[in-house]
Formats: sequence, structure tokens, C-alpha cells
Amino acid sequence: MPAPFCEQLLGWFAEHGADLPWRNDPKPYHIWLSEIMLQQTRRETAIPYYQRFLRACPSIEALAAKPLDDVLKLWEGLGYYSRARNLHRAAKIVVCQYAGELPQTAEALQKLPGIGAYTAGAIASIAFGQAAPVLDGNIMRIFTRLLDMDDDITKSASKRKLWQTARDWLPDENVGDYNQALMQLGQLVCRPRNPLCASCPLAQHCRARSAGTVAQRPVRARRAPLPHFHVAAGLIRDDRQRLLITQRPLDGLLGGLWEFPGGKCEAGESLRGCLLRELREELAIVVETGECLAVVEHAFTHFRITLHAFECRYVGPLPPHTEPQKLGVRDWAWARTDDLSRYSFGKADRMVIAQLG
Repeated sequence: MPAPFCEQLLGWFAEHGADLPWRNDPKPYHIWLSEIMLQQTRRETAIPYYQRFLRACPSIEALAAKPLDDVLKLWEGLGYYSRARNLHRAAKIVVCQYAGELPQTAEALQKLPGIGAYTAGAIASIAFGQAAPVLDGNIMRIFTRLLDMDDDITKSASKRKLWQTARDWLPDENVGDYNQALMQLGQLVCRPRNPLCASCPLAQHCRARSAGTVAQRPVRARRAPLPHFHVAAGLIRDDRQRLLITQRPLDGLLGGLWEFPGGKCEAGESLRGCLLRELREELAIVVETGECLAVVEHAFTHFRITLHAFECRYVGPLPPHTEPQKLGVRDWAWARTDDLSRYSFGKADRMVIAQLG
């Protein structure tokens, strides 16, 4: 049975729906790109990236033909770079297996890299009018408040219950607008803190509002504190004052991005000792370490780091090698400071670059 609040929600969305570039030109590729960018990113941040990305890759075919390094450079600063790598992989699959046309069902879409149940439902419903549900953090919050649900939403059973609710409440038509309305309601009205209950179009249907438990919904297990690591990196210069930079392996955190070589300190290890060990293990090189030129703090999803960047003089490769080796890196390069902007770096390394002047 469609949601009892469907009419009110769609009426509110017709009046208050945001003017967004992917809504003004809702081609399937545009919807797909926007949904990938909006994973873990606010739409105000995503819009300029979306517009720049489309100028460089105006079609799925253009994206598939683009070198991965160029795609990562377009994504630089948006974070969660696995999204860009998966988008690029999926584009190649769509060109090869689907003649450049996105599959239209949520089930088929989920077979593409980087597309989970929520994103598949969003693309299928918005781009193709399919009766596909969506459920993300915003919509979970709406549903748990509407139902005054006190189950811990981090539990699998609770998530299954909410997905079933999302399916049960789908309207018979205008599913894309209905899903977008839920997304926007969670962003603008049914907010985590200080929700605008007085102006919510679903207020009369909200059990949590009636019970006075809005602030307690959703129920979520308390997260453990984020672990913190110290990382040492080398600003390694040769006799021509070029910097040695390395590209991270594709299958891991910040995969495919460039960085100043180094790594995480082990227990009881000094920063300089860590740096010398990492350079031997990843590149088979020897350096002389100088002063620490930059210290930056950065938080990832599951941990925090303090990055210490040391000035280093390149001594040379370990025998019998004649150049750095790709032992723990995808690639390496010598680059002048002015050329670093050509490469895609993660945020912590970009903060170091900013301090180089």
C-alpha cells in the first residue's frame, strides 16, 4: 500500500523541490553521476564538481575513454576516491556490455561497480521511472520518526525492516519524484538536529512527534573513538631539485592517487626510522633525512592521522638496482614543485604542498 502521506509529500516537493542541474537535464548518465557524487558529499559541494566533470566527460563513452589519472584529477578534493575508480570501471562495462546505455532496473544496475541498493533504486526510479525503493541515512531518519521505531538501525534486522517499509510505501506512480522528495525532506526538514517539525508536510503522520521522541530517533549504537596514527612522508629531492612522488596501488585507500612516499609508524618506531623503513620496503631507496617541514592533521572515515613531512636528500637505490623499484607502489615519478598540480593528490598531501610555497 502506498505511503499514507504520499499526496502531502509530493505536493510539498512540487512547491519546494530544489533547482539542481541534474534535475534540469535528467539524462540517465547525469542522474548516475550525481548520485555517485552525492554519496558522502553535500549537494552544495557536489554541484561544481558535477558541472566540471560533465564538461570533461559529457557522455558515458567519453568517461570510459578517459585515462583513470584524468578522472581522479577531476575528482580531486571530493574525497572517497573509490567512487571515481568505480565510476570509471562501470563506464567501461556499460560501453562494452550495454552499448553505452545504462541498464534500467535496480537489479541490473547493482551489478555495476560502485552501485549499491540505494544508488540503484535512485537511478532506476529517477532516470527510468521504475518502482524501486531507496533507503539512506536521511530516509532511515524519516521512517524511524514516522514509525517512532526504537530498534537500533545499525542492526541487520532493523535495516531489513526499513527496506521493507520503503518497498511497501512506494506509490503507484511518480516514484522518482517521491524518492527525491524523501531525500530532500531529510536534508532540509527532518534533520538530525533541530528538525523543522512545525513546517514538515508529514507532521500529522509522525508518531515520534506525537510521542515527543523525535530527538531520540533514530536509535544508533554509540561508535568507538576513531584510532589515530602517525605517518611519516619524505619530500625527497634529487640533485636537480625535483621531488619524488609515488602513486598508490589501485586496490586500497586513496587508490590511484599520488603522494609523498612514506607510511604509518609501527609501535615504538621513530618517525625518521619509519620513513627510512617505508622507503626501503616500497621503493628500495636510501635517503638522508633533514628537518620536518610540515605537520598536518587529517581524518578519514575510520581513523585519523598526523602526517609529518620531512625534507630528504635522495642518495640512491639499494644495490643492485639503478632506480627506485615499484615494490609497494603503482608508479613513481620525479616532478618539479610547479608540476605537482598535474597530479591528483589526497587532501593531506595537498595540505603539505600548500606549505611548500
